[in-house]
Amino acid sequence: MSEDDIRKVVSAVLDAEAERRGKQLDDVVMKAVATILTSFGIEDDDRKELQADLLHLRKWRKSVEQAQSLTFRMVMTAIVGGLVGATWLGIKALLGK
Repeated sequence: MSEDDIRKVVSAVLDAEAERRGKQLDDVVMKAVATILTSFGIEDDDRKELQADLLHLRKWRKSVEQAQSLTFRMVMTAIVGGLVGATWLGIKALLGK
């Protein structure tokens, strides 16, 4: 056997071993995630329902953020409007005297 043949064989063995380890790791991770979700009371059949719940929570969070933004704008508009009105009344009072 030549050195190149040995390198090819070793490379093929290492690639096969890496692929096997990757599959084992994927299996372990999937089992761990399934165990954690089951401990939270989420079964495999509940995936669609969980996805819908998370989508609803995202929509709720975005609507709350939008409401906060609009509330801030309204408060700032009221403050600026009050200051402009007070300034206008002050100027009218000074010019009227």
